[in-house]
Order: sequence, then C-alpha cells, then structure tokens
Amino acid sequence: MTISEKVAYIKGLMEGMKLDESKDEIKLTQKIVEVLEDMALTVSDLEDSLDLVGEQVDAVDEDLDALESYVYDDDECDDDCCCDDDVYEVKCPKCGNMIYVDGDILDEGSIDCPSCGEKLEFDVDFDEEEEDGAEDK
Repeated sequence: MTISEKVAYIKGLMEGMKLDESKDEIKLTQKIVEVLEDMALTVSDLEDSLDLVGEQVDAVDEDLDALESYVYDDDECDDDCCCDDDVYEVKCPKCGNMIYVDGDILDEGSIDCPSCGEKLEFDVDFDEEEEDGAEDK
C-alpha cells in the first residue's frame, strides 16, 4: 500500500465516522489529513523523479563502462609504461596506481599521482627513439 493509498484510507475512515465538524479538534484533524495528502503527493512526485534520475544514471554508467573499456582495456600490458595510440600507461612507483597520460602531459615533463601525490617526472624524446629505431634497420 502506497503512502497516498494509506492517506486516502485514513481520510475515508474519518469521513465514515460522521464526526461533528463544528468541533475544533475535528477541524484540526481534517487539516492534518489535508497536509498528509499534500505530503503523499510530494513524495510520489519525488519517487517518480528519483526513478527517472536512476534510469539516467544507469545509462551514463553504461556509457562510461563502454568508454573505459575503449580507453583502458584495448592494449593492456604489464610493463611500467606502454603506448597505445598516444595514450601512455604509467605505474606510480610509490603506490602502484596505474595512470594514463597523453603526449601533452609527457611534454609538460611531470604530473602528480592522483592517488598519493607523488611527483612523476617524464624525460621522453620521441624523435630520439625514432632515430634509434631507424639506425637499427
């Protein structure tokens, strides 16, 4: 039984009792039942809104799962740093947290670990790596 149904039941009981509406306590009781009706409607509206928000959060969660799968699960490796289409996976030496950075962050030279605050410094020269690879061939 919903709150609205319970309030309607109480209102029906009160009306069925054929109370003397000229008495102050009956007037007060009627006003209390009116407030209960308003509260029941408000609660019902809030429940409907909450259901809608819950559905939207579920949709966002599904989209986020798909995005995380696309970004993080495509090319997992066990090395401390690996490359996947300009996204690099770096393991914090202090806390072991995996951090994903792009070339712009590498160009800046450092980033603070979001988990423990450890400053991670990068000294990467892609041109040098490419030249070394070309000389080996």
